[in-house]
Amino acid sequence: MSFKKFYSYFLAEHPETLHCSPHSHHYWPDVTRAAHLAYWQDSAQGADQKWDIIFGERIPRVQQLLAQMLGHPHPEQFVFAPNTHELVYRIFSCFDAGKPLRILTTDGEFHSFSRQLRRIEERGNVTVERVACEPFATFGQRWEKALRAGSYDLIFISQVFFNSGVVAPWVDDWLHLVPEQTQVVIDGYHGCGALPTSLKDVADRVFYLAGSYKYLQAGEGCCFMSVPQGTLLRPEYTGWFADFANLAKPQQGPVGYADDGMRFAGATMDYSALYRLEAVLQWWHDDGLTINAIHQHVQRLQQNFLAMLDDVQHPLLNRQTLLLHDADQHGHFFTFALESAGQVAEFAAQLRAQGVETDYRGKRLRFGFALYHDADDFDCLKKALS
Repeated sequence: MSFKKFYSYFLAEHPETLHCSPHSHHYWPDVTRAAHLAYWQDSAQGADQKWDIIFGERIPRVQQLLAQMLGHPHPEQFVFAPNTHELVYRIFSCFDAGKPLRILTTDGEFHSFSRQLRRIEERGNVTVERVACEPFATFGQRWEKALRAGSYDLIFISQVFFNSGVVAPWVDDWLHLVPEQTQVVIDGYHGCGALPTSLKDVADRVFYLAGSYKYLQAGEGCCFMSVPQGTLLRPEYTGWFADFANLAKPQQGPVGYADDGMRFAGATMDYSALYRLEAVLQWWHDDGLTINAIHQHVQRLQQNFLAMLDDVQHPLLNRQTLLLHDADQHGHFFTFALESAGQVAEFAAQLRAQGVETDYRGKRLRFGFALYHDADDFDCLKKALS
């Protein structure tokens, strides 16, 4: 089945382009256009009372849809922010900056987190253990060894590593090694909406981060985090949304927080992306389009892509330069490791000139796959490589 008809607006704007970077900037499906206008309409109709609509109707609906998609038993534990970095820093702010902090993570985390972590290390009382992602075949054993060897206040790991597409060991497989007092954060941004994911068995133990910019297809501005039910953490970095229900009461004494996921909320934000996200999730729900079905579609595309590469035998794009550990445990983009950042930038520019959009990070060139791709789309890439 072709899904191109659901992306007619974006595809019409780029008729001569093969967009191979949906893992970075995903095309929006047509349903998001009316949703964007609905935000305007609710703002006009509600005016000063628009927050009643957003908090009373829109947020609960998106929470419910996310909970259904992720197998999360507590929809009210989802909180929203413009980006995941804001949510991550709220978690950091739960720890006393004057006390030692021990963190376990990897060397393959996204730039915002790795940059923030380096900055926090400058305090002098923060110790970070970074487990190397490569070689991928032994990462699971090395990760468990680190878990057993140390006692940490915070553990942070991606569901899918952004610079390779390799899937990390799922938290349910190693959570039994983590003490109850340790906070566990899973960065699901490159997995959510792409890989079948269930938080059912870990919902009350881990924070799960993701957002709308990539595989949830709703554009920038709506990230979210599932918060363990019953947590008593008190983010120092907080805002008026974190106790929205009690705004009318006297604001005296210790700062209060909501009893659900909203205790990690911030302040005023543009919720238009939440409306777009609602439209995407509602479309999938109404059409019975499951994450498993989306994943199978992409896996077929990936197989076609690899067959095309085998046929072309390109000196740069081939199975030898591909960072692929296990095709059955891989995200929705392929990453090729070339000799230098300069070579990657030059090659990406050549592809763009021939109508193939990719993206790259340093020496790594990435090709992504989406619902708006069909197998015959790769004819364009094959021509560019031949």
